[in-house]
Amino acid sequence: MRELDYKDLRKFLRPDELSFETTKEIEPIVGMVGQERAVNALEFGLSVKKNGYNIYISGATGTGRSKFAKECASKKAAKEKIPNDICYVYNFTEPAKPKLLELPAGRGREFQNDMDELINQLVTELPKVFSEKEFENQKADQLKEFQGKRDVIIKKMTEDAKEQEFGVKSTNTGIYFMPIIEGEIITEEQYESLNQERKDEIAKNSEQIQRSAADGMRQIKDFEKGFREKMEDLEYKVGLFSVGYYIAPVIEKYCDYAEVLKYLQAVKEDILDNIEDFVETETEEEEQMQQLMPWYNRKDSGGDFAKYKVNLLVDNSGLKAAPVIVDYRPLHGNLVGEIEYDNEYGNLTTDFMKIKAGLLHRANGGYLILQAHDVLNNHYAWETLRQAFLTGEIVTEPIKEYTTGVTVSCIRPEPLKLDLKIIMIGDEFYFDILHEFDEAFSKMFKIKVEFDYEMQNNHSNLIQYAQFVKRFVRDEGLLEFDAAAVAKIIEYSTRLSESKKKLSTQFGKISEVLIEADTWAKLAEKEIVGAAEVKKAISEREYRLGLYEEKLTEIIDDGVIMIDVHGEKVGQINGLAVMETSDHVFAKPSRITATTYVGKAGIINIEKEAKMSGSIHEKGIQVLAGFLGQTYAQDFPLSLSCRVCFEQNYSGVDGDSASSTELYAVLSSLSELPINQEIAVTGSINQRGEIQAIGGVTYKIEGFFELCKKRGLTGTQGVIIPKQNVMDLALNDDVVEAVKDGMFHIYPIEHIDEGIEILTGFEAGVKNEKQKYPQDSVHGKVLKKLKDFYKKSTAE
Repeated sequence: MRELDYKDLRKFLRPDELSFETTKEIEPIVGMVGQERAVNALEFGLSVKKNGYNIYISGATGTGRSKFAKECASKKAAKEKIPNDICYVYNFTEPAKPKLLELPAGRGREFQNDMDELINQLVTELPKVFSEKEFENQKADQLKEFQGKRDVIIKKMTEDAKEQEFGVKSTNTGIYFMPIIEGEIITEEQYESLNQERKDEIAKNSEQIQRSAADGMRQIKDFEKGFREKMEDLEYKVGLFSVGYYIAPVIEKYCDYAEVLKYLQAVKEDILDNIEDFVETETEEEEQMQQLMPWYNRKDSGGDFAKYKVNLLVDNSGLKAAPVIVDYRPLHGNLVGEIEYDNEYGNLTTDFMKIKAGLLHRANGGYLILQAHDVLNNHYAWETLRQAFLTGEIVTEPIKEYTTGVTVSCIRPEPLKLDLKIIMIGDEFYFDILHEFDEAFSKMFKIKVEFDYEMQNNHSNLIQYAQFVKRFVRDEGLLEFDAAAVAKIIEYSTRLSESKKKLSTQFGKISEVLIEADTWAKLAEKEIVGAAEVKKAISEREYRLGLYEEKLTEIIDDGVIMIDVHGEKVGQINGLAVMETSDHVFAKPSRITATTYVGKAGIINIEKEAKMSGSIHEKGIQVLAGFLGQTYAQDFPLSLSCRVCFEQNYSGVDGDSASSTELYAVLSSLSELPINQEIAVTGSINQRGEIQAIGGVTYKIEGFFELCKKRGLTGTQGVIIPKQNVMDLALNDDVVEAVKDGMFHIYPIEHIDEGIEILTGFEAGVKNEKQKYPQDSVHGKVLKKLKDFYKKSTAE
């Protein structure tokens, strides 16, 4: 029976195939290694400047997706213009809706400073203008004119009152009329002592005087209104000149920006309408403070005049190109910004200055790179992105209001038009979830970039791999690697890919080995990293992560889990199962047994009956039943009850890689031929008995080898594998050396007949011209047993 030569056990790479002695002699690679499809897709996606052409990058972790996405986006952004600065200002028409202004990069900061300077100038200079002698004289003239008119009316009212024998008393609250008798104003007591006739006369005269006084008071109020209007007009004219003088340079500076000009005009009108806020008379105390401290300003432009300030939401003055932002905390507030609040005696207050920018604001006009895991695991992050892209606007609103509908803010900032490209990075799982459950996803992410987890193992890619090592050495400041060390790295890459034809593109894991090999070399005080350091880095890494594997091995060694690697047993065989922790993969043998007896239950999967079998494993059992029927039940029905079990299995079974192994156990039980316990088996079968490829073949072989090695290699131990898996082998040095020395054997097979002959030492058997199997063959013995079962089941 053919077995593999040690040269077949992995892809060996000689250092001289790399055409250099150390990485010092080669140039570092530029760009990605082995991801041509992904590179082309990503570059195309970045070039499409239309709605919905956002990018989803899928692939295995550690293939360099995030780093490359940032590099490509940065390269593209470098050729694009810097986006505008974003400002929020007070809306004088609708204060609850702060107004959005956009200015070229850098002008936002200038505008903010210009507005601060303008208000400071007005706060300082307007009081001076309104305290000048000319303005005071004009005010005095207007006041004198008003007082003169008022005095004339009051005098006439007084004279009319005297004629009716009433005195006049003027107070802050109004004008009062009091009766006069015999030239004297009487008191209430005196008035009460008068007879009714006199009282009636006084009341009649009082009504007449009140009517006359009411007309006079209306005239005074009209004069007062006119006086106020004249004063306001005077203040407006004086203020218009002064305010216009100071605001004119600002208007001229921003004359090319229509929205800014509208805002400045509104500022000007509001200042003129509220000019008294700027010219309020200083108290004596404040005047003393001004003299003692010239820098002291009675008006606080950050308080009383806060509505004239500019909230510079996004300042792009420091950018040299379009922004590229990478973020790992895409909360709702982080994405669209938030509105902060002040707590004043239990009341929440806010204004346009408390609007804070989010990621979408800062990335607008550029690129935002997010992780799908972060987006889907932060409450409302996906819904926030979805809403922004479907509406085309960035709307800043409180998270409580967004999620509960309860209003907590009295302002509604004007939305910003969305103009950016999202690059979301995640695995296929998140892509499928979004694509399946949100129809908007396919409208938003029309470009999918798939990063491959492997690439072809050819000479061109070997050179690129070496150049990747060189780039990593340069970027991380590591020691140079010699050719033998690079060769070991590449061999390790084929192991990660689980194929001799492939190289792994999981450069995150490769990078870890490079760093650790460099560390071991430095600890050994070497100047160049060699193959020994790479091997040590790999073995030490596996040792660090192999605690669970070691504990399981101890349990097997102690006989707690029963595994035989010597002798022969009927209906018992060693299967191989791959096990995984979060960061470590290994395999250990499992004892599989089969019992057969007369009955009609067919093949019973004990794991299924115990609800410990997965659907794929159950499929394998059904295929096994199909093979038995196809092979033996052409002339009579099967009258078989068979139970198949993974002994001491407490965690469940899935997959069909043990289906051939289970069949061998069943055939052994039926033929009563013992199975060699020194041989372990892995492989799937179809109903025709053909062996099919399985996964994890390297780990499975190494797992059984380690157990045999611990109990002592006999030179006759080995593993049966599917022939198709030969190209997947990447076995470690211990297995390679054992096979080379003839102490361990690996048998690649294509059909169940080959395996049964290796395991039992008997021929499987081929039908003769009469369609009969030889009686001494495995199939002959099985057929005879099944006929006996049938006869017994039909006997009366």
